Amino acid sequence: MTQVGGQEAASSHAQEAAAAHNTEAVAGIASALAGQGFAFASGAVTRSLLDDRVIQDWESFAASWDHLGLDRYMADGGRYRRRRFATFAVSDGRVRRKPPQPHYQSRDYNPLNGGVTRWFDPVTDAIATHPVTLAAIRACDRLFTGLTAPESRPRSWHVEMHQFRIEAAADGVGKPTPEGLHRDGVDWVMVLLVQRRNAASGETRIADLARRPLGHFVLGQPLDAAFTDDSRVYHGVTPIHPLDPARPATRDVLVLTFRRE
Repeated sequence: MTQVGGQEAASSHAQEAAAAHNTEAVAGIASALAGQGFAFASGAVTRSLLDDRVIQDWESFAASWDHLGLDRYMADGGRYRRRRFATFAVSDGRVRRKPPQPHYQSRDYNPLNGGVTRWFDPVTDAIATHPVTLAAIRACDRLFTGLTAPESRPRSWHVEMHQFRIEAAADGVGKPTPEGLHRDGVDWVMVLLVQRRNAASGETRIADLARRPLGHFVLGQPLDAAFTDDSRVYHGVTPIHPLDPARPATRDVLVLTFRRE
């Protein structure tokens, strides 16, 4: 009995410590977002945000990026982007997947690929309900709801989930944001790095509404993340190219956007 009680106490302490780390992670990101309109979070911070126990399922989550369809809507004729897409309604931690729908951005926000109704391969059911996906959505719900003025908080967030893979070979580059510095026409954005393979560059750049530089960083390790207040800043990512020209380069990210219904 003593041993069991000790295990239960240790488990309780571990849960309390995890909750404290999670609170600290949310507070740090929230402070940066409130102050400057963007935040970079290292993988260690994001791990705390999502909960270490969830990340135990990371391998199956990351492996799904090997099964994305080609983005055939690239107005620049590029064939360097693969993706899947899904939408959700989120309120108070409750996540409901919406029926299939297209992705649409006006040309005001996406001068390259905007103004077109774009249907992408859907996120698979296994990934839409994956513990990492749900943890990321719920963490963003807590974070972004807390940063939204009470009188402006929606009853439900419209959340769009994008799985992106950018590819580059020796004879070309892969463009994570071919439209350049841009806003997405939403309220909040999270970009989570899933994996980089043999990729050089891919620097995230942030600018104010006058397009004056505010900061830059590289999502270099799995779980590194960027958060932006889309009403206050532009964001963009420089092209990637292979470190070793004999092998292709890839950059995999999860993007979640939150918009008031």
